[in-house]
Amino acid sequence: MPSRILNTDEMRLAARGVLPRGMFEFIDRGTEGELALPAARAALDAVKFRPNVLVDVSRRDQSVELFGSRLPLPIIAAPTGLAGLMWYRGEIELARAAARAGIPFCVSTQSITSIGDIAAGAGGNLWFQLYILNDRAITETFVDAAREAGSDTLILTVDTSVSPKREYNIHNGFGIPMAPNWRAALDFARHPRWCLNVMGRYLAGPGMPSYAHYPEAFRRKITRAPLGDALRLADDVTWAEIAALRRRWPGRFVIKGILRSDDAQRALDCGADGIVVSNHGGRNLDSAIAPARALPEIAERLGDRLVILADGGVRRGSDIVKLLALGARAVLVGRSLLYGVAMGGCDGASRVIEILRDEVDRTMAFMGCSSLTALGDDALARES
Repeated sequence: MPSRILNTDEMRLAARGVLPRGMFEFIDRGTEGELALPAARAALDAVKFRPNVLVDVSRRDQSVELFGSRLPLPIIAAPTGLAGLMWYRGEIELARAAARAGIPFCVSTQSITSIGDIAAGAGGNLWFQLYILNDRAITETFVDAAREAGSDTLILTVDTSVSPKREYNIHNGFGIPMAPNWRAALDFARHPRWCLNVMGRYLAGPGMPSYAHYPEAFRRKITRAPLGDALRLADDVTWAEIAALRRRWPGRFVIKGILRSDDAQRALDCGADGIVVSNHGGRNLDSAIAPARALPEIAERLGDRLVILADGGVRRGSDIVKLLALGARAVLVGRSLLYGVAMGGCDGASRVIEILRDEVDRTMAFMGCSSLTALGDDALARES
């Protein structure tokens, strides 16, 4: 039961037990030599607190201001492709958990439930994550769908110009397209809960999942290859095109995948309202700098001129507090919420949020900090 799980590492181990190996590794692992995953942890672990003592912390406030609104927690549910394969209609379950906590949920371009259906089934504060594809007309349909569903925040991912090399997905039959082999078939047989409650319900109802945001003429089951080059990631995108997209999108515009202060400045110059300091969870460029190491320089250069968000390696509420003290306004959480969804749908994801909320609260108390807005660089002592 999710309620008995005490931390996100336990949630991860529980999810590993119920998901087929290929599905678990699809969300859990990195790319190539997988150097970026331990590097993200090492960067966070190297950050140490310098607490104040004998401070009245009887009233602790975790709320943060973001784009002119107040969030009750400094957490955003990150965009994660194929969350709907962790649990039946998992994107809706995750959105419900986010809405229950009062935090935004960012819908992925590669979700198997459309943002319109998520809005109808869960409501809440829905953001939309965008990839730019070779066929710009198809990309525009994604933007239009987000607007029609009432989303007011577009997150453009800019660190994925080609598909990353993840050999384990191919071995497991979980590449894109998914091509289950005999090894995957045995893996499925060992995980009857997932087969019956997730894939079985899709096959008995709407059928094999597909990427719901693709136009009907291009929509294919996740086990079939995309049609031609139209749906491939664009590798010719420049800042000029980003500026044009900014002018076209009427809402808030956030650029995700920034690791350099000069790129953060370019994002501001092209009209972005915010950025996400991110290396894609260690799933793209394996030797990219960890977000916790890139964040201070970016925050020092940009200050309060745009909203700085961050992600990468978060397992504890104390990790969230560290990223906030390093200069982030709020933190995106991805994998841990997927583990939670795999264990119990909305309730599992809510349990992860509850765990992180409690750990942030305890960290604040030990730090002598009543408000997250009071956090500053003087709260930290970073080891070399």
